[in-house]
Amino acid sequence: MVTLSTGSVILVNVAKFLTRRAFSTSRIVEAQQMTVRDALNTGLDEEMERDERVFLLGEEVAMYDGAYKISRGLWKKYGDKRVIDTPITEMGFAGIAVGAAMAGLRPVCEFMTFNFSMQAIDQVINSAAKTFYMSAGKVNVPIVFRGPNGAAAGVAAQHSQCFGAWYSHCPGLKVVSPYTAEDHKGLIKAAIRDPDPVVVLENEILYGVAFPVSDEAMSKDFLVPIGKAKIERPGSHITLVAHSRAVELSLDAAKELAGEGIECEVINLRSIRPLDEETIVKSVIKTNHLITVEQGWPQCGIGSEVCARIMESEAFYHLDAPVIRVTGVDAPMPYTKSLELAALPQPHDIVRAVKRVLNVK
Repeated sequence: MVTLSTGSVILVNVAKFLTRRAFSTSRIVEAQQMTVRDALNTGLDEEMERDERVFLLGEEVAMYDGAYKISRGLWKKYGDKRVIDTPITEMGFAGIAVGAAMAGLRPVCEFMTFNFSMQAIDQVINSAAKTFYMSAGKVNVPIVFRGPNGAAAGVAAQHSQCFGAWYSHCPGLKVVSPYTAEDHKGLIKAAIRDPDPVVVLENEILYGVAFPVSDEAMSKDFLVPIGKAKIERPGSHITLVAHSRAVELSLDAAKELAGEGIECEVINLRSIRPLDEETIVKSVIKTNHLITVEQGWPQCGIGSEVCARIMESEAFYHLDAPVIRVTGVDAPMPYTKSLELAALPQPHDIVRAVKRVLNVK
């Protein structure tokens, strides 16, 4: 019979514990992940396969696989008629796409960046958004305008701004601003199937970010309903409402504040127009406090609209403190990296705002 010393027994037990932890950790690492880029690519592929009326057009979307590789492989799979490279003329190819939608096709019009959509804004607003109304409901315009939006990195004032407030101001458009890979896949598919024009505001910083995805999201039938927000983190002390990359900033701030005993409820809007007012109101009634977070400019921004909706709703009577907006600085985006960071909201800005609202030092 072999007898182990006390020290040996301890070492054996420690080894068993570490082995068990390692096994558990490996299962977490192996959880299904998908980048935002792949989520968009998969969503486009599935909808083009499902409906032959769907086609993609824009600058470098075909032979080059897209400036950000969102359309990778689609030209080789579907050919010249359904994945179309255009000249550098946003007004021109946006107009072609709107006309195709009026004629019964389902175009996906890619702007290399939404900064360039200013060249085509007449087509988006006056043609796509208003035709259903002006035709007394006889002419639908089932078109998707998509591309990167919001603050990028190192591209300065003309290439780094959020158009969420611009487009969500216009009746006749639906506007979505996804955050996770599931958001992007489900919303691009829902947008393509929608009978009305939908603006899909992506963010190039998120394209390479991988998120966990459920088995349900891998299904070809997976959709995220337009107009429905998602509670990314439940909490009881204060509500943080954000969209796109600002959701990430809010979650980072919430994690830090949780270490101090402050539980933030983080709402990922996903859809800006229509806005899921019901989810926000229910949360504010529960937490009695609200902060909005966005990377766009403060005046007439998404946060301003959320604040107004709360002021006009039952939730106003449940507020224990004024609502605060955390936004980008009210100035064009600087090029210098240090100034760029200063121009955009950071998690510490959200933490400071939360403590101010809750009157916590």
